[in-house]
Amino acid sequence: MKTTNRAVRTPGGLSLRLDVRAVTVVLLLIVAALVAGVVLIGTGDFPIPAADVLRTLAGEGNPGQEFIVNELRLPRVLVGLLVGASLGLGGALFQAISRNPLGSPDVLGLGQGATAGALVVIVLGSGSANEVAAGALVGGLATGLAIYVLAWKRGVHGYRLVLVGIGVSAIVTAVNGYLLTKSDIVDAARAVVWMTGSLDGRDWDQVWPLLALTAVLVPLVLVNARGLRMMEMGDDVSYALGVRVERVRLLLMVAAVLLTASATAAAGPVSFVALTAPQLARRLTRSPGPNLLPSLCMGAALLVVADWVSQRAFGAEQLPVGVVTGVLGGVYLLWLLVSERRAGRI
Repeated sequence: MKTTNRAVRTPGGLSLRLDVRAVTVVLLLIVAALVAGVVLIGTGDFPIPAADVLRTLAGEGNPGQEFIVNELRLPRVLVGLLVGASLGLGGALFQAISRNPLGSPDVLGLGQGATAGALVVIVLGSGSANEVAAGALVGGLATGLAIYVLAWKRGVHGYRLVLVGIGVSAIVTAVNGYLLTKSDIVDAARAVVWMTGSLDGRDWDQVWPLLALTAVLVPLVLVNARGLRMMEMGDDVSYALGVRVERVRLLLMVAAVLLTASATAAAGPVSFVALTAPQLARRLTRSPGPNLLPSLCMGAALLVVADWVSQRAFGAEQLPVGVVTGVLGGVYLLWLLVSERRAGRI
């Protein structure tokens, strides 16, 4: 296969190797996500041309456009971009740590754990939206900690991590079903809507915590990306090359759990984005390794496009974005099974 790597050297003697194809994919995905965001802001009961959306974002719109763009639609789009980016990056981290394409937060039970935390607040306390989000964050973190502790045996092996995650997911799913049976009809309806995954009604209160968390976690993850890539050669080889394997693994797992739990707290358990974004990014870049930045950008683009579909593709009916991502994820899995079968790998 023809290599697309390029070495960049700075005057200070530092050097950086760039994969030109991966960089191109990242730039195209960023453009796609931003264009989809502008289109989404401009569509609705009060349509606004894309040029006016850009003018309003630059502070040159009229008062009506300023209110619609900056107060009603922009926060929802930003939450969609941040949630998609967090899920894409979290999914890539878990798949790289477990060395398994199915090792995503959906399969490992982190989404179910966050759902359990939210259900406890809704069913037992009838809490507010912010309290539900806090409950989801605590539930996700507690589930991640439980999976790590149960999977620990002189280190965390990827295969054992996936098996423990599937078991924890089954248990937490049963707990969620029990909580729903103990709730009254109003709380149950509220819980089911939350469990579908939706961006409806999201505002600046969800934007700032997500933005602050991703601003801290994304650089932290990228700094440790080299160690994660070396760990794909095996723990023994990584130790020999000077990588502190368990420290890097624990640090990146904590980051992945925080990214997934915070995204779930903001929008509910949006399915399949964490699973499919890293796979699609890898197919586009044709590059081995975690593909962290392409997965982040793919997740953001996927979710904002899915939100546009959920709002505009079904006429007057608007669907929660989690329904659309679930359908797209199911179609992707079917296509993956068919292509793998034709290739003779299953």
